[in-house]
Amino acid sequence: MRIVAGSLKGRRLQGPATDDVRPTSDRLRETLFNVLGPSVQGTRVLDAFAGTGAVGLEAVSRGATHVTFYEKDRRAWPIVEANIGHCGVQAQCQVIRGDFLRSSGGANCDLVFLDPPYDDDDLEATLRVAATHLAPDGSVVIEHRRSLETPASEAGLIRTRVLVSGDSALSFYR
Repeated sequence: MRIVAGSLKGRRLQGPATDDVRPTSDRLRETLFNVLGPSVQGTRVLDAFAGTGAVGLEAVSRGATHVTFYEKDRRAWPIVEANIGHCGVQAQCQVIRGDFLRSSGGANCDLVFLDPPYDDDDLEATLRVAATHLAPDGSVVIEHRRSLETPASEAGLIRTRVLVSGDSALSFYR
């Protein structure tokens, strides 16, 4: 696993500490950021269900000014922190050790990336929490298994696009 593009391009990242963590593949991250393009520059990003932190670190590499990582699995915390340290971007990152679904919101992020466990079928609840962290005109992206139908709308967010890649898909909301 590595950073695909930007100022940190090629940096190798530590993999998951457990089989319970399914990191976003290099290819899917590349697809995600190709779609987002230069709109990532200067943004505040929230990487929920962070796992290894690869998506948030890719955002920093491509110009995001700040990334908040949410992760509840204590086995993943040292991996996220080690990857942030390896990339030398500690000043741009905050790791919250806790359950995103129990968070109180208010992060005011331009982009919220969600990668809940693939067996989580309650994406409506996840979107409701994401909306509380979103800045006006912000976007939400959910990574999910291909076969899962995501809500067309929830909490004022409207699905604008779905991209499929292998067994995974990305649903974009505004």
